[in-house]
Amino acid sequence: MVRLLNRLDIKDYRLIHSISQTGQLALSAQALSMTQPAASRMLASIESRIGERLFRRHPKGMTPTAVGEVLAQRSAAILRNLDATEREVIAVSRGQAGTARIGAVTGAVVAFVVPGLQILKETTEGSEVHVDVGPSSMLIEGLLKGYYDFILSRLPTQTDLSLFAIQRARVEVVQFLVRAGHPMAGRGKLNLNDLQSYQLVIQPPLTPMREAVDEAYVARGVPSPPEIIVTTSLLVMISYLRSTDAITPVSREVGLLFAESNEHWTALELEDPIIIRPYYLISRKHEPMNQLAGRLHNIIGGLINGESAT
Repeated sequence: MVRLLNRLDIKDYRLIHSISQTGQLALSAQALSMTQPAASRMLASIESRIGERLFRRHPKGMTPTAVGEVLAQRSAAILRNLDATEREVIAVSRGQAGTARIGAVTGAVVAFVVPGLQILKETTEGSEVHVDVGPSSMLIEGLLKGYYDFILSRLPTQTDLSLFAIQRARVEVVQFLVRAGHPMAGRGKLNLNDLQSYQLVIQPPLTPMREAVDEAYVARGVPSPPEIIVTTSLLVMISYLRSTDAITPVSREVGLLFAESNEHWTALELEDPIIIRPYYLISRKHEPMNQLAGRLHNIIGGLINGESAT
């Protein structure tokens, strides 16, 4: 079968990938600018060369067999690498450095991504770097699907670690961000009892920040604040804090960024710090990055190790 697989053309891989995504031969034929009979003949030819059925036909569509699932996954990787190669060639021909796509949790953006981009841009012209900020579950899924070249993320439970190259980055220390002039501003290091009466604006349950803060209240025997606003939006948090005495937990990097760059904000420090479980620099094993993404990955890895990477 291995020798037969070498006979598959790019158009064969595109058809396999498309059917696995749409579950419909007609939709795949349309997407590939083919007639349905032509697509059906091509699939029959592929299955004949391989000697295995790749898809089961059902009244509502098609689903891959075990062999088809393997081929569909490999097709996605092959096509992704071809598309990346095409983008690199075009970028080089235009005198550009190419494109990188990364994702990160909020604290990692401030701690490593922005400094890494600044170093990269000092020696690169015409590069395009896409940065997404989101929860770890979204980032891991995006990495597996090839949306990102690498991510800075926590490792959700049940993650198959064998799929990734992983470098530990750091834990996050929680501060509470408040408006300037807040009653607790300028009071030095505080404890949770000092903050218990203030409204809390916080992320939803099961997020790492929420878990760490909830566990801290329980561990210190302090009742949770009576008034809580739950949101994933930093914009909502900031807008609400500006006109109230509410508090919101953020990573130390984010708290310092606000407090040092804008006189309207103060970051409150705790006597007994709240620690969020670590995040990591993560990439897919055995899938090479383009030159630009590889350089940025190395720069950020160097920053994590305390090196002045270039």
